[in-house]
Order: sequence, then C-alpha cells, then structure tokens
Amino acid sequence: MPPLFKIGGSAMSLLTDAWMPVRDRSGRRRWIAPSELTSPDLIAFDADRADFNGALAQFAIGLLSTHAPLNKARDWERWFASPPDASTLQSWWEGNIAYFTYDGDGARFMQDHALAAKADFGISGLLIDSPGENAIKNNSDHFVKRGRIERLCPHCAITALLTLQINAPAGGAGHRTGLRGGGPLTTLLACEPARSLWHDLWLNVMEPPERHAHGGDIKKSAPHFTFPWLAPVEAIQPDQGETSPVQTHPMHIFWAMPRRIRLDFDSTVEGTCDICHRTHSGLLTQYATAPYGFNYKGPWDHVLSPYYQLKGDWLPLHPQPGGFGYRHWLPWLVGVNDERALQRPARVVAHFRTSRRARQAGATLSLWAFGFDMDNMKARCWYEARLPVYSLEDCGPSEIKRLQFTLQSWLAGARDSVYVLRSAVKTAWFSGEARGDYSAVDAAFWNRTEAAFYELLRQLIHAIRSGASDVDLEGLGQSWLNTLQQTNFALFDDVFVGAGAIDRSNPRRVAAANKLLRATMFGEKLRKTLNLPVEPAKPAANRQSKTQHEQEA
Repeated sequence: MPPLFKIGGSAMSLLTDAWMPVRDRSGRRRWIAPSELTSPDLIAFDADRADFNGALAQFAIGLLSTHAPLNKARDWERWFASPPDASTLQSWWEGNIAYFTYDGDGARFMQDHALAAKADFGISGLLIDSPGENAIKNNSDHFVKRGRIERLCPHCAITALLTLQINAPAGGAGHRTGLRGGGPLTTLLACEPARSLWHDLWLNVMEPPERHAHGGDIKKSAPHFTFPWLAPVEAIQPDQGETSPVQTHPMHIFWAMPRRIRLDFDSTVEGTCDICHRTHSGLLTQYATAPYGFNYKGPWDHVLSPYYQLKGDWLPLHPQPGGFGYRHWLPWLVGVNDERALQRPARVVAHFRTSRRARQAGATLSLWAFGFDMDNMKARCWYEARLPVYSLEDCGPSEIKRLQFTLQSWLAGARDSVYVLRSAVKTAWFSGEARGDYSAVDAAFWNRTEAAFYELLRQLIHAIRSGASDVDLEGLGQSWLNTLQQTNFALFDDVFVGAGAIDRSNPRRVAAANKLLRATMFGEKLRKTLNLPVEPAKPAANRQSKTQHEQEA
C-alpha cells in the first residue's frame, strides 16, 4: 500500500484556527475555532454565502460524529443537556490536529498532495455557481458575471473547497461528482426557535450502533480510510477504478474527496477578500486540479440526505426546480411508501423520530433543508427552507402508516389540482398547445395552500397521537378539498385570468378553461383521490323522467 503523506507540524490547522464565521445572540459576527462551538452565545453560522453555511454545518457535524466519545444514547443525552466546555471539545480531536492542516508542504485538508499539475485555474473556479469556461467563451454569463471573485483569504478558500467537495457537480471527463452525486439535498434538524449552535449541531450526531449503520468497514482504522487526503488515491481506489463503502471507514462519508485539487499558497497577493471582505496579506488567486480522483460508486448511504428507491437501489435526492415546500414534508420527515414511489428520510431524521431523543430534546424543531438545483455542470438555483417538525415520538408503526396513507392522498390531490390549474390558465391564455414557463402558477398554488395544509396536518397528528379511534379523516379531507377548490378558483379568477385586460381576453377560451377547472375540482376523480365518499349517480330512468318533465313544463 502507498505510504501516508508527510504531515506538517507547524502549518495552520482547521482544528486550531479561528476560521468559522458565526453569529451570536446580539447579531454580531465573529470567527471561531471548532472548540468554541459549545459557546451558549452562538446561534448560527454566518458566512457571506448560503452554500458556505451549509458546508460549515456539515463540517461541524462530521467533526463531532468522527471524534465524539459516544458509546450509548445516555452520552448523547448528557451532552445535549450540558454541553462540554471548550477544553473538553478540543481534547476530542487533539490527536488529529495535524490531519486538518490546510497549507504547507505535506498533506493538506481535502487537497491532493500527489498533484503536480501547474496551478493555473482562477480561484473563482472553486465556487459552484461561477461561470464555466464555455459560458465565458460564449459570453453567456448574463446573471452570474465573471470577474466577481478573483482573490480569497485562506479561510474562504478552504470553505469554498469544502463546499465543492461536498456538492461536486459534473465537471467534465474524469472530474468526479460528490459521494451523493452532484448537488445533493441535505436535511438537518434544528431547534425552533434557535437554542444555540451547539444544540442544532448535536441534534444531527448519532451514537453507535446507528453511527456506523450506514455502511463502511469499521475495521479500516488507518486514518486515510477516514481522511482520504492523507494518502494517494491508490491507497483506497484502484487506478481509475471505483470506491465503494466497504473500501473505507464509515466516517469517510463526511470527508469524501471526489475532486483532485491543490491550492496555491505560493503565489499570493495582499488585499481584500472578495467574499468576506477582510484584508489579508496572503490572498489566494489560483489552484491546480487534475482528473480521476475518487470515483464513488455503490450503496453509499449518507446520514444527512433523504433517499428514494429506483429499480431496487436507494439513491440520494437532489433539489429540483420549484424549490421546497409542504409537498416535501412527508418524504423528508416520515417517508413515502406506495406503489408509485418509495422514499425515506435521512437516517439522522429517522433516528431522532424513533429514539428517545425527541423527549430528551424537549423543544420544537424544524427541518433545515438546502442544496443546489444542478443542471449537469450548471447551478440553476440554491434552495433553502425550514419545515416544521411535529412530534411523532408517541406514534407506533400503525399510526405512522395511517399518517402516510392520509397525507399521500392529500398530496396527490394537490398535485392533481395544480396540474388542472396550470392547464386551465394555458387554455384561457392561448389557443392550442403553448409551450413556456408556467412555474409562477405552480408557485402561487403551493404558497397559497401551505398554511392550510400545516394546520390540517397539525390537527391530524394531534388526533393520531392521542390514540383516538374516531379520527375524522373525512372531515379533514373535506377541509383540504375546500382549500384546493377555493385556491384554484381564486387564482384563476383574481390573479391569472380574471385580472387580465378585458379587451385582450378571449371569452370563449376563458369559458372553456373555467369549465375544465370546475369539472375537475368538483369531479369524482379528485374526491376518490382524497379518499372522500362519492355521491352515487342517479339512475338513468330518473334522469330521463326529469328531462321529460322539464320539457313538458
């Protein structure tokens, strides 16, 4: 096996430097070392980029998951109730400080020591939303302009590198995507309202055996099986081969390194960092990169991402156009189990719901979901949202199944409703099939129905948790149907169609669209989707008799 790279002794380390931007209760920003994460005065990470904050949270969770001396659930409970002090926290990773060196001649954090390529890539290339070579060549960088980021302080450069390794999108031949694919969805538990940064992080750290249940080989205890930058790629992965979970330690998931990159600390300049705007005497301007780093394949199971099943394989979810909303509550918090789709929440979320942690936390929680919506190499959007987490710890398997069944029907009814609203608007606006972006219609529908959904969901969970055998599912379902109907007609009449200029509308098309909308929203199919009773059709003879009577009259 290739030897470990030399580890520098005097270089700067991420475990001792004050490099993490945080916000305290007064709203002030400061930079801290990881040992200060337990300070009760800290509320959240406070970088100048949203993707940096997501990466910093995952770095901290990975650091605690890898080093915390957790042996049983009571250890987790003890440190949630009484966080360790800074000296205790520092002692957890004292022996690994050198592994997190980020400059110098030896092994560096998430950088390839064997990389001999010339450092000729501009530092902005570390940012996922920076325009690529083709965009610059074709002069198509309309919204994210070139030249915005040219100089980064070492701490912002390292954070950018960390963010890239976590979210790595497709980067051309040999430039690998991340362990969860390009631009993964991450879901983290958080206290609502904020209690402290420590509590938010600690909620997402699991103890054994759950800590290692996601795969990997715990016997691979050599440090490079966890921290891959400590040895050549070939120490884990065959030449241009693949890396599966059994080739690494279980904690490797937090430190995956799909890209071969080495920052240039030699050719630095003095000035102001283009991200944090602090002055520094050694701003980085370029880096070296090469293809064929770690090629992550196989049943990787990251504890911070929800998954869906496709052809028997569980795959990580990725953000999609349209953002996040209540339609994601069920799959990300509980899971979906029907004939059309199988989805499960992140393991850390499932563990919280099924363990004693919910009672120990004793707080209202939210689900912090975030990630890039990627179109191959291009970042279309960064999405981020907070979803409410209702207490489900008293619900057994039968109650959870009941909740899933009900919510799946509600969400199916919502999808049918937004589809017919979009179709009706298109019919009213245009003749024939008209292509275009109708995302505004969808967004308006989901936004208008969100408050009602969560209120009905709260009532449903309260009834299920109370053990009531006579939960009025029909009444709740009818209330949801009323919401869908009222929302669609209000949006059609007052926002998208009825609010238009009369002299530019087509009454015939508007009437046809309205008929389509009413037929669906008051139709039997939607009621069946929502598991609501359908009024029996009147016998044909009665209908004929009524028609004759009307004609005679």
